[in-house]
Amino acid sequence: MAKLHHVYLGIGTNMGDRRKNLLDAEGLINLKVGPVIEKSKTYETAAWGLTEQPDFYNQVLSVTTTLDAEEVLREVLEIETHLGRVREEKWGTRIIDIDILYYNDSVINLPHLKIPHPFIQERNFVLIPLLEIAPDYVHPILKLPNEELFWKSKDDSEVIQLD
Repeated sequence: MAKLHHVYLGIGTNMGDRRKNLLDAEGLINLKVGPVIEKSKTYETAAWGLTEQPDFYNQVLSVTTTLDAEEVLREVLEIETHLGRVREEKWGTRIIDIDILYYNDSVINLPHLKIPHPFIQERNFVLIPLLEIAPDYVHPILKLPNEELFWKSKDDSEVIQLD
């Protein structure tokens, strides 16, 4: 029997029908990566990094998978492409963005894949949905639970719960 891995994925969108984009991504993640076992509410936030663009809808999904981390990356990149993502500008507008936040308690540092995601602790639009579904999950490098990462975060951007 294949080993099951636990993955947290951050998904976001700021183009088109944002709610539909999140639902489409979730459906494809269920098919291509593995079952979504829990999901946060949806949150709206101002763009991070490149701020002169529409607001984002963000969500965190908890997924179980038999795929290894690089296979998860390959699948989420294919899902992004399938949904119409075009990579033109770092932190630019996007129809969908899917980030691997955590993969088990693994630390992976490859040129094309960094797990845990290197900016979790700096982004409330990730931390707040993580608080909702995984407050006690311990960051494998920082050795702090998500809840403590949130309280230590210097990010003061507004994160608005939509549902």
